[in-house]
Amino acid sequence: MKLRIAALSRIKTGPERILVDDYLERGSATGRAIGLGPCVESEIDNRALRSAGEESRALAASLEGGARIILLDERGKALSSRQLATQIGLWRDEGCREAVFCIGGADGHDRSQLPQPDLMLAFGPAVFPHKLVRVMLAEQLYRAISILAGTPYHRD
Repeated sequence: MKLRIAALSRIKTGPERILVDDYLERGSATGRAIGLGPCVESEIDNRALRSAGEESRALAASLEGGARIILLDERGKALSSRQLATQIGLWRDEGCREAVFCIGGADGHDRSQLPQPDLMLAFGPAVFPHKLVRVMLAEQLYRAISILAGTPYHRD
């Protein structure tokens, strides 16, 4: 099952870009043997988009039919790393071809412009910068894959 981060705006060079790329590469390598991956990222150019509605429509246009849709939202459900791993494993075992983790713009998601999500995910009640959220999500995807693969990366 392909795991994709779909995010508004671009991360150019810098530490965040290095970290996102590193965790996605690790996730792809570790997940190959257990039916997970590749782990990829799609960036949506939002420079010409003027509202959360326009951004959410652009995000929706990037989604493929049949994918599990996960919206990152501060009002979403905070899952432990093991719970996220379990959910990803269930989707994989159901035969899902892709899970897309959607990161909205500065004003969040306009839910009326997006398909019904399979999960709304939060990294707690705090609001984080979008670049940092992308790094945190890439790491959590790698961690979930590592848990499912039985590697010693995650420790309880």
